[in-house]
Amino acid sequence: MATTTLPIFPLDTVLFPGMRLTVHVIEPRLREMVRQLAETPGPSDRQLGVVAIREGYQIGRRYGRQSAHRVGCEALMTEAKNRPDDGSWDITLMGRRRMRVEELVSKSRTNAVATVTYPPDIEGPAGPESVTVALEAFEAYRNAVAEHGGSPVAIDELPTEPIALSYALATATTLPLRERQVLLEAPHAAARLQRLTLMLRVELAAIQAVASLPATRLARTGWSPN
Repeated sequence: MATTTLPIFPLDTVLFPGMRLTVHVIEPRLREMVRQLAETPGPSDRQLGVVAIREGYQIGRRYGRQSAHRVGCEALMTEAKNRPDDGSWDITLMGRRRMRVEELVSKSRTNAVATVTYPPDIEGPAGPESVTVALEAFEAYRNAVAEHGGSPVAIDELPTEPIALSYALATATTLPLRERQVLLEAPHAAARLQRLTLMLRVELAAIQAVASLPATRLARTGWSPN
């Protein structure tokens, strides 16, 4: 299994392969990490490891301490804009592939670097029926959100290949962080699609039982096959 080292970026959300995410970076340590990446000559080398915070504060809160999940997503920083007034950054991350943090090799005041490995992405027993059932559950969920006044669950074009589809559907839903982490850690696409189908059915039942929905965060995320 391939091994490399990456700077580690903790967030209060789960990043999936193919997912595009915009982040406003305030915390000094993470600002320095972003600055170093932005100054890397090759755009394709601006890689970092995104992990979801298990406990603790969201980035930007002073004295925040977090414990994070070990399974995350390697990301490419595709855009970075510095705000001279306060030194913060607006960045865009593109999820590339799943990774697992094996060992923290550096934890300086300005950077946390870890050895990471890359769990294989496999389809598993994801037959046409699994894909069809997951798509049906997603469409029912999307229609229910729209009917109850929630933010539109928009996705330009869903892929047909099970692995890419499982990540696209996981990205497009507004499930809690813990459930999204479960999806990211699924051993293969078939398990992810099956688990997602069950989660969406539970969400659908909850939506139909209440008159209003919580605010969503879809405006700053998106899935892309690139």
